[in-house]
Amino acid sequence: MIINTFSYLWKASALEAITELIDNGYSTFEVPISSPHCWPVEISSADRAAVRRTLAEAGAGIRSLNAGGYDLNLASPARSMRDKSIEHITSVIDLAAEWNVGEIIISPGTRRPMISPSLDQVNGWLHDSLEILVPRAQRAGTRLLFEQTPYCFTPTIETLAEVVRTVDDDALKIVYDVANAAYIGEDPVLALREYSDLIPLIHISDTGTDVWGHDPIGTGVIDWAALGAAVDATLGVENVVLEVIRDENTLEEFATALRDLNAAGWSIENNRAEEVVR
Repeated sequence: MIINTFSYLWKASALEAITELIDNGYSTFEVPISSPHCWPVEISSADRAAVRRTLAEAGAGIRSLNAGGYDLNLASPARSMRDKSIEHITSVIDLAAEWNVGEIIISPGTRRPMISPSLDQVNGWLHDSLEILVPRAQRAGTRLLFEQTPYCFTPTIETLAEVVRTVDDDALKIVYDVANAAYIGEDPVLALREYSDLIPLIHISDTGTDVWGHDPIGTGVIDWAALGAAVDATLGVENVVLEVIRDENTLEEFATALRDLNAAGWSIENNRAEEVVR
């Protein structure tokens, strides 16, 4: 299972987080792109090399970099803002190539909630951005993954799938976040099974429907037994990112999450799974 370093966002750099996780038996990671944790223009050549060396010496790797979407908007009406977003994501693509990362997570963008532009307009601006970014990702040997979030203009799997199918390029797929889905009332089990051809990676954590969370397994509304069966039938547990976010007792939270997943019938075979189920 892939471990997300989101819980370390404000207390450690990506290198420090990865080092601690490796020391505790984990080997595959997703790293959020967020300053000061990991921000391409702020990472020196020496620190970039240190990440490569740390991963290589441990036989570990970064599966995905999450460029996020709070400070970006690929679907902005303003050309200059789309250009700035493209410039930043290009810097993430370059970092991914340097660290041998295969996938980069991005947001489709946001739409002004009052006096909104039409969806045709927003989709047009987004596709203008993708015409630049998708070829850049291909040339770098990476793939872009759209994530559905409650605040983006494509919050459901159906709306996001429509964008991806319109582009129709293997360099653009979806990372499906089950907590984001459940929070807005979407059934993540049904969605994963129906759209599995578009989903090479999923984020897992729990949430309620009154407060949006990325909470410990079993504390929200997710049916973990049913989701585990859907994962086994589709992309497999090796393509699952644990995204429980807790900045206190982080290692204990991760171990508990893996134990709870195994108790719910999941087949976790790598990193800390064997230890935590004893």
